[in-house]
Amino acid sequence: MNSLLTRAGIRDATGADAAACAAIYAPYVTDTSITFELEPPSPEEMAERITAAQRRHAWIVLEDEGGVAGYAYGGTFRTRAAYQWTCEVSVYLERGRHRRGAGRALYAELMPRLAERGMRTAIACMTLPNDASLGLHRAMGFEDVGVMPRVGHKHGAWHDVAWAQLDLVPAE
Repeated sequence: MNSLLTRAGIRDATGADAAACAAIYAPYVTDTSITFELEPPSPEEMAERITAAQRRHAWIVLEDEGGVAGYAYGGTFRTRAAYQWTCEVSVYLERGRHRRGAGRALYAELMPRLAERGMRTAIACMTLPNDASLGLHRAMGFEDVGVMPRVGHKHGAWHDVAWAQLDLVPAE
């Protein structure tokens, strides 16, 4: 087993994890087009996001001896009532933690939590190109459901967005 995961634990996030989660997320905002946010959220904003996610969905962190190394969460997909059993999911890792099984470990813990809270479908939205995220989601069983071309503009370029979905419970 990967040495990162043998020393790590996954647990529910709390507001006390907000600063660490904000620090992990900030480089994705400032240095990449992986997220379409343009300004990194403050620790206070991140604490509000964690609290909101925990009300109906879930937010978990991967922790090792160095502290929080990554996080994953589910949140509202769309606000209309008919979507209430569908959530959007994301995972973020500290730089240098990719391709070692951490994303898979987080998602493996997140998906059952979401199903227990009544979610039936998880949706992932990925800015392209992003081979690592596409690979992670496909490895976790997500099915590609479409690409929206040139829907986001960041860092002086237009970006496509890929959508994938995973059934959290057997289809009826």
